[in-house]
Parts: sequence; structure tokens; C-alpha cells
Amino acid sequence: MKLFELQPAPGSKKAPMRKGRGAGSGNGKTAGKGHKGQNARAGGGVRPGFEGGQMPLYRRLPKRGFNNKIFTKVYAEINVSELNVFENETVVTTELLKEKGLVNKVIDGVAILGNGEITKKLTVKAERFTKTASEKIEAAGGKVEVI
Repeated sequence: MKLFELQPAPGSKKAPMRKGRGAGSGNGKTAGKGHKGQNARAGGGVRPGFEGGQMPLYRRLPKRGFNNKIFTKVYAEINVSELNVFENETVVTTELLKEKGLVNKVIDGVAILGNGEITKKLTVKAERFTKTASEKIEAAGGKVEVI
């Protein structure tokens, strides 16, 4: 096959309807807008959300209350067992975790979770540690530093 032989699949390209071009076109005279009425006029029609005078949904629903979700912190989570990729006596920081590909998107920091076992003696610096994670790191001879 050559570049000049490429063509779209049959029936996939369709010419647009030309409105108001005579009765023979099947879309002449009123150009598909019917006779008179709001939608037949230039600039006619109703705004989005308009329900014909009925109280619209966006006004019927209550807009009140407080949501604490905007203040929640989002941590990149990593398990203790994943820290075994580092050598002994390494100071593990957020940058080092990113470098190794253990975390990719850090928003409010890194949280170390206590799932799995750790065999290396590491100094881990992170924003959050679970109780079991800090116990396991210290039991392996490492240190935990909350940033």
C-alpha cells in the first residue's frame, strides 16, 4: 500500500446538510426549524438548565453546608517491604523514592505503611508513618524521622 492509495472507509465521510437551499434538498424553506415559535427565530431557544418555567433542578437542590474534603492531605503511600531495595545505612528521602520509581506523584508528602517486613538498616525521612511501620524500621536497626 502506498500513501496515495489511502482513503477513508466507504460511508465514513458524509457531506454536511446544506440548510435552506430549496425544496428539492429536503431541507429548504424553514430549514428544519418548523413553523414560527421560539426555536424558529434568530437567536431563539432557551438557556441550558431552563425547564419551561418550572423551578430548575439547580435551584431546587440545597446549596449549603460545609465539606472538609478540601482540607484533606493526599499522601503517596509506600509499604515498608518496598524499602528493601535500598542498601544498608541509606538515608531514604522523598527524592530518592522518586528516583527509584517507588512513588511517582507526591502531593502533600509520603506516608510509610507497615505492610511486609524490612531487613535493611535505613534512616527513613517522610511526612507520615504508621505505628507498625515505625516499629518495624526501628526493629531492623533503622531510624524514623518525621519531616
